Amino acid sequence: MSNRGTDSHTTEAHLPDLVSAAVALAVELDFPNSCRIEQGRLLHALAAGASGRIGETGTGCGVGLAWLVSGARPGVRVVSVERDAERAERAGKLFAEMPDVTIIRADWTAINDHGPFDLLVVDGGGNGKKGGAVDPERMLTPGGVLVIDDFTPLREWPPTHEGAPDRARLSWLEHPALLATEIRLAPDLSTVVAVRRP
Repeated sequence: MSNRGTDSHTTEAHLPDLVSAAVALAVELDFPNSCRIEQGRLLHALAAGASGRIGETGTGCGVGLAWLVSGARPGVRVVSVERDAERAERAGKLFAEMPDVTIIRADWTAINDHGPFDLLVVDGGGNGKKGGAVDPERMLTPGGVLVIDDFTPLREWPPTHEGAPDRARLSWLEHPALLATEIRLAPDLSTVVAVRRP
């Protein structure tokens, strides 16, 4: 979930059709917090590497989900969780003709019932981004990829947030079950990408 992430898509002429439809839904519902286009492109590329199952927390209006589905191979199952009833319903209608896509109306923790995943995107406004909220050894296949988005770029080590150590970011970057790095997607946006150790 990114502030003004929906707006980052509205001037782009070359989006996958499904992404354009999800952006239109976000505009209709006045939902500004879709993933940013830079994040969407990363999700699109990472989804292409999944062979079994992809998970996402925080469907919103389906913009990030649309990037994932547009990049995924045929037959890959995609599960997304959204806590807001209207957004879950409307996004569900957008993806209704896609049998490999499931949208669950629930708190983000419901994703725990659907793993393990080849790719898990922890997004949305819940507490799933906090360290320890997701168990990568349970939720990822060996070699599976975890994505935690919407960080400001790392400028010092150890990273800080509001003058204190950034415990959320450090918990992922230093997790013993993960090989993790931070990828800068824009001057003001970075994402932690981690691979579960075999």
